[in-house]
Amino acid sequence: MEVLLLVALLVVLLPLSGFLYQAAGSARDRRKFPPPGRLIDIAGGRLHLVETGRGSPTVVFESGIAASCLNWTAIEAQVSRFTRVCAYDRAWLGWSDPAGTPRVASRLVDELHSLLAAAQVPLPYVLVGHSFGGLLVQAYAVAHPDRVAGLVLIDPLPAADWRRVSGQRLRILHWGIRLSRRGALLARLGVVRISLALLSGGGRRIPKLIARLTSGRAESTLSRLVGEVQKMPSEVWPMVRAHWCQPKSFLGMAEYFESLPESAEQASVLGDLPEIPISILSAGNSTPAQLFERDAMARRSAHGKHVLVQDSRHWIHLDQPRVVIEAIREMVELVRPR
Repeated sequence: MEVLLLVALLVVLLPLSGFLYQAAGSARDRRKFPPPGRLIDIAGGRLHLVETGRGSPTVVFESGIAASCLNWTAIEAQVSRFTRVCAYDRAWLGWSDPAGTPRVASRLVDELHSLLAAAQVPLPYVLVGHSFGGLLVQAYAVAHPDRVAGLVLIDPLPAADWRRVSGQRLRILHWGIRLSRRGALLARLGVVRISLALLSGGGRRIPKLIARLTSGRAESTLSRLVGEVQKMPSEVWPMVRAHWCQPKSFLGMAEYFESLPESAEQASVLGDLPEIPISILSAGNSTPAQLFERDAMARRSAHGKHVLVQDSRHWIHLDQPRVVIEAIREMVELVRPR
């Protein structure tokens, strides 16, 4: 009987302790890491926008599927030396509010359009998109051709690969959704916070054990994501960690994954891009089919360029930031009003 009472007590106290630990850590994070930019009200909530630099055109950064504006910190600092720069957090991510609508491409384009209008960001725009962000900036250019002067696509997500998923891709997508929702639960209980605190302090055994017990293959995913974050400027690491201690970030990732097939379907029927310059950077491990598609896209533009960045993987702007900065500089100089 005493053993059963002790077990029952632990079942109650451990989650409660984790919940209180999470609540105290979240309050501390809010005080320590206020939004570095403006929170702009649009229909459905507030989006976080960071602006820096001066000049025309305005470079607008669009992040990968679960990344925040912090992803562009190093690139933004360099590009802002020669033109105006904006980076933002989509709904659910970074400092932006959650959203109550599906995260499909058409909705995201509308939200970006509303954000830029409400913030009175000067025209024209050079849109820079990484991965899923590459899909979105193409959709924006088709929807608002009079506002876009050029595109820089960084290893853009191939819409055809995700519009009708089956087999291995479908299993990967479902696994990502399950992992995200499980991560949200673990974040509420403080498990993610303590794991990331241990990782940042050099401890790896307990975080790996937690990842293995809760999600199996997530151990390698966790290690890979930590490696990508460590390529960012060290001053943003605590902010990235604070964001991923929040259930909101994991729930947002699940929302974007769930809407990915519909977003890809919408992107695949967009129609032709407007007659604007396009620069495409492909990772060194891109498939022949991806390279063929991007070559064709570059050829369709009067000022199209496709570069294979050999010494990089998918996160080219973290692996080879100078290549990305020069591609943006070339585009800015090409379309800058004389």
